[in-house]
Amino acid sequence: MQLGLTATLTTTFDDAVLRTREALSEQGFGVLTEIDVTATMKQKLDEDIEKYVILGACNPSLAHRALGVDRQIGLLLPCNVVVRDDTEHPGTVIVEAMNPDIMVRVTDAAGLRDVADDAATRLQAAIDALENPGAGPGA
Repeated sequence: MQLGLTATLTTTFDDAVLRTREALSEQGFGVLTEIDVTATMKQKLDEDIEKYVILGACNPSLAHRALGVDRQIGLLLPCNVVVRDDTEHPGTVIVEAMNPDIMVRVTDAAGLRDVADDAATRLQAAIDALENPGAGPGA
């Protein structure tokens, strides 16, 4: 099983975060949380790491459907999307979205597969839009 859906962008970190938020929004996801991992590591441990942000993305319709199948699925929500500088290739940024198939793997609740498949389709579309900005629905 693939842990995440990935795109590699040649851009600035701030632009990648902005574009990721926009691509998620086009697929019906809002960003509920934003964790600045870089700042947290510096503040709590005095450690320096590359620019690294975790966006907690939620599609309310999909979340509602998943919670209707299994209330404990909230433990795996929202869908985490990581935006981080690629330390091996300066000038590039990696965007990774959690693979919704993980939800199906940790519970055998009937009906969750359909929700995970829908979420995966939407997240993959967002990732694809990042790598091919002119290929989206508004192009």
